[in-house]
Amino acid sequence: MLRERISAAFVFGLTLAASAGLFLYPPLAGTVNAADKSSPAATADWDRAAAARYLDSRETWWQGWDRAKRDHETICVSCHTQAPYALARPELQRDLGEKDAPAQEQTILLNISKRVRAWDQMEPFYSDAKSGPGKSVESRNAESVLNAVMIAFSDARGGHTSDLGRMAFDHAWALQSTSGPTAGAWVWQDFHLAPWESPESEYYWAAMMAVAVGREPGSYRTEGGVKDHLAALNDYLRSHYDAQPLLNKLIVLWASASFPDLLTETRRNALLGLIYALQRPDGGWSLADLGTWKRVDGTPIETRPDGCATGLTALVLEESVNAGQLRGARADEHIQRAIAWLKANQDRSTGAWPAWSLNKNRDPNSAAGPFMSDAATGYAVMALEGWHKPKSSDLH
Repeated sequence: MLRERISAAFVFGLTLAASAGLFLYPPLAGTVNAADKSSPAATADWDRAAAARYLDSRETWWQGWDRAKRDHETICVSCHTQAPYALARPELQRDLGEKDAPAQEQTILLNISKRVRAWDQMEPFYSDAKSGPGKSVESRNAESVLNAVMIAFSDARGGHTSDLGRMAFDHAWALQSTSGPTAGAWVWQDFHLAPWESPESEYYWAAMMAVAVGREPGSYRTEGGVKDHLAALNDYLRSHYDAQPLLNKLIVLWASASFPDLLTETRRNALLGLIYALQRPDGGWSLADLGTWKRVDGTPIETRPDGCATGLTALVLEESVNAGQLRGARADEHIQRAIAWLKANQDRSTGAWPAWSLNKNRDPNSAAGPFMSDAATGYAVMALEGWHKPKSSDLH
């Protein structure tokens, strides 16, 4: 089960900084995290410290990249690097013996806090004038959902719905479409970059919003106005399900751990059958199999198993087992094979897991080259840290 943990000292620091208006600061020079030290976290199966170093180093790079910087001394929130980092990095904290969250993680949350609390003063990440018609609305919607998702996972570790989380959800609900083909969802940021900034991404992130609502502790999902927004969201997810690539359906399976009626038994069984059939003999899954993708440069899609597809699929299956949606030994068998693949395919020199662009054959040394490995490493860490539980066959 994904363990719910957060440093009390960090929560206090975030609250104090928020109340004082000190929402953003650069990564601290000379800060030494437990992941930077020689550590017993490098085990025979996978190296937590190396994974943390990779994730932290990529965050440091992103936070200093000129193209990521936005108004009011804030940073663009990315689907491929920052979102997986914010969800995954806290999962390593306890095993690495870190008393506090690393500076890179604190910077993300303080950056989000600044933008959420001063929402009406912030400019969209992308504007119509610079990026083309519709981009102001698209990027505003995307940011609101990403903020809610990341804060919801933080709230879950803290055990209560924070004021910041409530604000972030309010901003997202205010932008939820109420009519037309996107009713219940959000008009999404579309730069024709699969899988997270393309036409099908609208559904993916709507499903992630359902995951986020399910993650919020306590009774948030049953509160007055929230129930209506959630009902519209779930109606959208059910009515648009059949047209989705398998990757998007996988996220609905994740959301159904909190909202079982998102999937009928027929749909759930059909989806699981496809997922199980697509697992490779070595235990991995490939993003190439989870959708119909076409690169813009005409090069063939990489078909090898990758850390993004394998980590995300294993994580979703784990969550489904933990929620009682999957029973018996079959799910455990597929998860265990995936976990074995993840343990065998971490690059011990960098700490990362492999994944490749769905959009072009990218130079791994270019700025965008590691983006998919950033996501792969985040989801691989979550899957590996999540597999600390009894077998489902023992639970049921």
